[in-house]
Amino acid sequence: MSEKALSWTYTEEIADQDDVIAKARALGEELGAPAVSRASGAMLRTLAGAMGARTVLEIGTGTGTSALYLLEGMAASGVITSIDIESEFHKAARGLFRDAGIPSQHTRLITGRALEVLPRMAHNAYDMVVIDGDVNEVDAYLRHAWELVRPGGAVVLLHALWHDQVADPARRDPETVQMREAIKSLQDKDSWISSVLPIGDGMAIGIARK
Repeated sequence: MSEKALSWTYTEEIADQDDVIAKARALGEELGAPAVSRASGAMLRTLAGAMGARTVLEIGTGTGTSALYLLEGMAASGVITSIDIESEFHKAARGLFRDAGIPSQHTRLITGRALEVLPRMAHNAYDMVVIDGDVNEVDAYLRHAWELVRPGGAVVLLHALWHDQVADPARRDPETVQMREAIKSLQDKDSWISSVLPIGDGMAIGIARK
């Protein structure tokens, strides 16, 4: 294993997760909703904490792993709104939120297709928008995210390096191209600060200047 690979593995292994998050991760694998990596989850928690996030919108709930990390970092009064088309995932997530002792008023789960739900969401209303939905719709998610996040807020794109294929210019499959173009869109967005982190499956972050 290369030194770079060792560093990646170390970063993932030292990131802590509690028993409920571990359960959410295992259930996600069982139901076909793979969760973010431990280091990616820790970064979501850190971002939410650094921003004092009170309102977070998540596209792609899965079994609630990312939401659990985010809620650990958010303000005590914070509310996360999470969209997923799979009602089975939401059923699992609700159970895990109860296991974690999270009051129901701090989570709002919307079952439906994200591109049908997002146009109804309030503009400039969210401290963070976290994108972990259908990779083929990432460009459309970003267009909505620009409008939904408040000035000073963050847009986070998970799986940004897409199975380590984005960095290889020879990879031209539709999913890889979508992620590559999404990163460029973040970088080119006027009045935004952006970066890409090689944790988990990659994370791209954009901050809207105030």
